[in-house]
Amino acid sequence: MSIDHQNIIPKVTHIHITEENSDQRLDNFLITHLKGVPKSYVYRIVRKGEVRVNKGRADVKYRLVAGDVIRIPPVRVAAKTEESFVNPNLKDALQKNILFEDDDFLILNKPAGFAVHGGSGVSAGVIEGLRLIRPQARCLELVHRLDRDTSGCLLIAKKRSTLKKLHELFRDDHIHKTYLALLSGQWARKKLIVNAPLQKNINKGGERMVVISQVGKAAETLFRRLRLFRDATLVQALPKTGRTHQIRVHAASLGHPIVGDERYGLDEVNRNFKSRGYKRLFLHAETLQFHHPVTGALLTISAPLPQLLDNLLNNEEPI
Repeated sequence: MSIDHQNIIPKVTHIHITEENSDQRLDNFLITHLKGVPKSYVYRIVRKGEVRVNKGRADVKYRLVAGDVIRIPPVRVAAKTEESFVNPNLKDALQKNILFEDDDFLILNKPAGFAVHGGSGVSAGVIEGLRLIRPQARCLELVHRLDRDTSGCLLIAKKRSTLKKLHELFRDDHIHKTYLALLSGQWARKKLIVNAPLQKNINKGGERMVVISQVGKAAETLFRRLRLFRDATLVQALPKTGRTHQIRVHAASLGHPIVGDERYGLDEVNRNFKSRGYKRLFLHAETLQFHHPVTGALLTISAPLPQLLDNLLNNEEPI
């Protein structure tokens, strides 16, 4: 980040943590509080001990407790505009694709091609973009994640107390997610539960891969066939667990990886679909269903298929 046009917070500040920020990781709190400060700098001042919690050093993974006092050293805050920081297409999507919103949380129809958060070469993702275009928001936190190339329902908390309740709903399996996926080839089954543990791996090129392994974490996905096409099968996928790349790896284990999956898919199939103008992973988080953590009302929120995916289905030859 350029150091031009910087504002300097010239003195040490002390912040008293309330229940609203209780149980939040120190790094996430600082990144939200110090908008405009590079993440690398935030981690550096914590590592060097310039940030103190109750007068002592703390790890970035430390979870805050109500009553904690955070010491923050003088920092430089770059006066970057949101236009120079957030991809214009993402900014437009964030403003137009809200499926549901109240005082406690919002549900966004996340576009494909955007990471949910910055890191790994991505300066800003969905959550950073939201924070920048809504500077008045006291709290905006991801409740769960979607792969960069996956579109659909993404749940974002607007209060720390709501974030905790939604995490509890996820842990207790009270938030039900359904996805639409287009599998390569004709899948003969109508319904199947894949119960295969998953383990994260790093391949020789440094790319993160997930593999089925008996020493991995338990993972379960229900696949239901919806429509058969000449060279593909539309399925509904219901993950009972939420492991990284779970649906993609489980689909590949069936011998029918998801169309457009560059990591776990089939090169020949992907080239075939690209020749028809289709260039993305066909995985869409279609629906979230759960009881509102405050009102108790049952919510069923659905994200319409992106036009590209809808067009592909309409042009496919049904069986």
